[in-house]
Amino acid sequence: MQSIAWWPSVFVLAVATFTDLRSRRIPNWLVLPFMLLGLVLSAWFYGWHGLGQSLSGLALGALIFGVLSYMGGMGMGDVKLCAAMGAWIGPSQLLFAMVITGVAGGIMAVVWAAAGGFLGELFSGSGDLLFGLGSRGLRPHPELQLSNPRARKMPYAPAIAVGILISFFAH
Repeated sequence: MQSIAWWPSVFVLAVATFTDLRSRRIPNWLVLPFMLLGLVLSAWFYGWHGLGQSLSGLALGALIFGVLSYMGGMGMGDVKLCAAMGAWIGPSQLLFAMVITGVAGGIMAVVWAAAGGFLGELFSGSGDLLFGLGSRGLRPHPELQLSNPRARKMPYAPAIAVGILISFFAH
């Protein structure tokens, strides 16, 4: 479904990136119809196998980004965007895209923190997140979550867009 998915994905990722940068939100009116259309078209063109691949991609995106959202590090708009993309591109391409998304997001976060003058805070918080998992488990870090008004929040749709778009060329 890659050839069918390219232009709708570019459009949705562009709108999601714009709205996330502007308002730190990714609207449901954008991602939910896109998700449903991905499921319908996969079933239409590829039958039960296509629907299974589409549902697997949706579930993979929802699961991995859902855990990150539960831990307080990502918004539900990002989760829904990733799940919707999974419905269009399937689990194997989405897995590759998520790796690229993580790299792109890391680079963007370092540049953002360096430009904002809080690079030390970024590395300290990242260390707390990683090395505190043993004692804290998957519970959210009390200070490093989106609900904390003092936490620095970076829009993640641009990183998702980079990962998804690169995956089309690599997959």
